[in-house]
Amino acid sequence: MSRPQRRNILITGASSGLGAGMAREFAARGRNLALAARRVERLEELRAELLAAHPGITVSVRALDVNEHDDVFTVFREFDEELGGLDRVIVNAGLGKGQPLGTGYFRANVQTANTNFLGALAQSEAALELMRPRGRGHVVLISSMSALRGMPRNLTTYAASKAAVASLGEGMRADLADTDISVSTIFPGYIRSEINEKVKKVPFIVDTETGCRALAAAIEKEPSKAYVPGWPWIPLGYAMKVLPLSVIRKMA
Repeated sequence: MSRPQRRNILITGASSGLGAGMAREFAARGRNLALAARRVERLEELRAELLAAHPGITVSVRALDVNEHDDVFTVFREFDEELGGLDRVIVNAGLGKGQPLGTGYFRANVQTANTNFLGALAQSEAALELMRPRGRGHVVLISSMSALRGMPRNLTTYAASKAAVASLGEGMRADLADTDISVSTIFPGYIRSEINEKVKKVPFIVDTETGCRALAAAIEKEPSKAYVPGWPWIPLGYAMKVLPLSVIRKMA
């Protein structure tokens, strides 16, 4: 049985990095896009780029801070009406801030936890409020390979927030198992983006274009879970679940 083609795709955090990269990939596949982010001027630039390259598609943009939860519901409904129904929502907006706990940076850690988890919760709620009455759709949660284990130093809060996102996705899949609404949790490995551009020595990192091409290909298959890119993150994903913490802490 072939999967339905998702024509109208919403991507949050689309002004840069993985969000913008995925927008380029899906535009090349002829999909209509709803792009949201805080930096609307960047979205306008991206919209112009995509329409110039793919004039047959529709690209709608809105300013959105996913920490403003009421705005999430409003913007999602506006996109849904404008495009004639959203088929897929990619919950991508997130933060990579963080410092070791107990070092005086609680504010940064709280901001990361709020954006990455509560923001994802708001987006998931807003998406499913649109999809449940129709009984169809695809929600994609962008987690992280760091979600598989507790991570040290600057990654502690980030990894915990992404683990919460992964758990949210699994709960949604359990709840929606008897419907035609798919829920995919994607665990990206190291893909170069604004969130890690200042980090120089990163093992197995791939460039943004390569990483986003792999992300789009994985999302199109609508898996329950996917480690992306597959190599080396599929075998590493299984290893990370059983390796001693003394080894895990060296991966951060």
